[in-house]
Amino acid sequence: EMAQMRLLSVHEAAFAWAASKFAFQFAGTVGPAFAHVSEVLKGSAEISNTELYSIRTRLKQPPFGEDSIAASCRKHPEVVRALYKEFQRLLHPAIAGRQPTLPKWDERSEAGLAIEALEDLEAAAIFKHFRTFLKSIRKTNFWKNDKLSLSFRLDPSFLHKVDYPDTPHGIFFMAGNKFIGFHTRFQDIARGGIRVVQSLSEQAYQTNRERAFAECYNLARTQHSKNKDIPEGGSKGVILLDCTPDRSLADRYTPAVFKKYIDGMLDLLLVTKGGDPTESRIVDRLGQTEVVFCGPDEHTGTGGLMDWACEHAGRRGAWFWKAFTTGKLPENGGIPHDSYGMTTSSVEQMLKGVLQKKGIPEHEATKVMTGGPDGDLGSNSLLMSEVKTIAMVDGHGVLFDPAGLCTEELRRLAHLRFKGEHVNSQMYEAKLSDKGFKVGTSDRDVILPDGSVERSGRAFRDRFHLHPLASADFLNPNGGRPESITALNVDQLFKDSGEPKFKYIVEGGNLFITQDARRTLERRGVPVFKDASANKGGVTSSSMEVLAALALTDEEFDLHMRVSDPQCPPDFYQRYVKEVIRRIRLNAQCEFEVLWGEGERTGVPRCDLTDKLSDLVIKLDAEIQAAPSLWGDEKLRAVTLDYAIPDTLTPGLISQDTLMQRVPDSYLRSIFSSVLASQFYYREGIEASPFAFFSFVQDVKDGWLKEHLKEMEAAGVDLDGPSIVRGSG
Repeated sequence: EMAQMRLLSVHEAAFAWAASKFAFQFAGTVGPAFAHVSEVLKGSAEISNTELYSIRTRLKQPPFGEDSIAASCRKHPEVVRALYKEFQRLLHPAIAGRQPTLPKWDERSEAGLAIEALEDLEAAAIFKHFRTFLKSIRKTNFWKNDKLSLSFRLDPSFLHKVDYPDTPHGIFFMAGNKFIGFHTRFQDIARGGIRVVQSLSEQAYQTNRERAFAECYNLARTQHSKNKDIPEGGSKGVILLDCTPDRSLADRYTPAVFKKYIDGMLDLLLVTKGGDPTESRIVDRLGQTEVVFCGPDEHTGTGGLMDWACEHAGRRGAWFWKAFTTGKLPENGGIPHDSYGMTTSSVEQMLKGVLQKKGIPEHEATKVMTGGPDGDLGSNSLLMSEVKTIAMVDGHGVLFDPAGLCTEELRRLAHLRFKGEHVNSQMYEAKLSDKGFKVGTSDRDVILPDGSVERSGRAFRDRFHLHPLASADFLNPNGGRPESITALNVDQLFKDSGEPKFKYIVEGGNLFITQDARRTLERRGVPVFKDASANKGGVTSSSMEVLAALALTDEEFDLHMRVSDPQCPPDFYQRYVKEVIRRIRLNAQCEFEVLWGEGERTGVPRCDLTDKLSDLVIKLDAEIQAAPSLWGDEKLRAVTLDYAIPDTLTPGLISQDTLMQRVPDSYLRSIFSSVLASQFYYREGIEASPFAFFSFVQDVKDGWLKEHLKEMEAAGVDLDGPSIVRGSG
């Protein structure tokens, strides 16, 4: 609009548009009062860092609307022009790029003085955020001739500590037609999903727009905690699609904005250190080569978007193209979590850990499960678990039999799903006992075997996990709505006598139970293994997928990782997948042992122990990476990598020396540090003395890592089966 009115040039207007998006996202703050409250509560057993982040996000409000920002630009175009001139001085390839040294930031620049001279205080505050944007930019594709979006690599040091107490490693900001997007990561080597946020009403869009970066930050920080025993730290990408009136239109725009976002990110990732800015049209003020690893999330896991991103990176010449995305089809070297039960493998390992500790044979235990044969976690649980299912709640209703549902029939339904058929709990055909029943969501006025009447099948489905009939050894949420169990209804998980309806809870799905409800359950005698510990198998699988892509040449990758015939995957691929599953179970068992032991010893809720363990491992991981002497110890490095790398890959296909030549040094160091940090706390416990680390390192050099693995198996820990390895179904 301002360009059309000739108030600004097209380039000045484009800069103002991007800067206004930045100012809207980052101008708000919760203020110093919250910082004080946060400091008082930090470390409290009553609230976790994740909960503090959530409260902080809800309280933070932008002080300026986008209309106010646009009005200030229209009112003071001379300030916008001065800011754009400063933008050119710092980052234009034909100006900054041709100087022997890059221009330095000048607090007293023409733009800075123009802002100070403004009597319009609101406009001055807005333009100060424009300057913060300028100061934080390390790379931008703004002056590239061919681009699908504007993209900026930002130095995250501008973030207020009170709003974002843990400073990320890096931020990408993308803006284009019909979207804005962010990508946040908490260490150099990081991986996480990219989601598209759709808004089907103006009210939803306003809320989503205000929280776009905060959501990205919180998700990345949560992922960082979950990734504690793999080399990649946590990251997340959030793409906010403009408001659309209906779902079909949103679904039509989603692939387009995803591709613009990815292309803009690649513009900045493909800038090489020391490259000619007049050729790339990008001035590099960061001074280091970066790589980002991405995966699927909401609205990006279907339609071949991960495959497209990987192939597009290859077409653009990215050296990391094979590893750029996970969640690809097997024909592109992907290892599908769903098909091989990767997430379920870690959930089931936690559940089996409880059974082993309590001496309960698996087939004698009972469980109530949310999520059924229509979902990946539910269907894989039915195929892998020998625990007797007495109730199952899915999107179509409730299936219940206190005598136990027929395992063969449940598995028949699960297999049908993997053949592409639509299945659900109400398609169960085996005979039920006289106390069993099926209630569909469309049913009304249903008389249950005990004579009670349920007026609405949908309402019955939504609250069945709280119903008196829902009682078993385990509650195993593998689906369902977030926050289905909260502090307001958790009492309904206990009988009138105070006895819990479930003895143990192992969470497969995310966010089914709130943290305060978990604490209540633990205090009243129900051990809870929360989602962040139990369902981390998927992130481990994706990490191994990245490793294979980095380690193999294009020719080796085509031969050993691409599955052209689903009925007969390459031999290497099959053996590698089995080793991935084994590693998932090993990591889950190690974490289970710490959580079980520390929970028994201290009485601290295991949901809080999960968070504390993550924080400790992440902190030690960073300290190991900062200690070059550890990586420089050749024996320590060799035995650690030997333990971490699947034998199928090294030495099965390539030597460790070849691996070290092909895989970036930063990635290898991350493998090294993540193994040592996680295994130290898995062995020594959460209260471990820092001095114990030195004897631990010596034990690792003496072969402890593999000896410990043998000891676990000798103690009866099963790391090899059963698993889901599917070709024909």
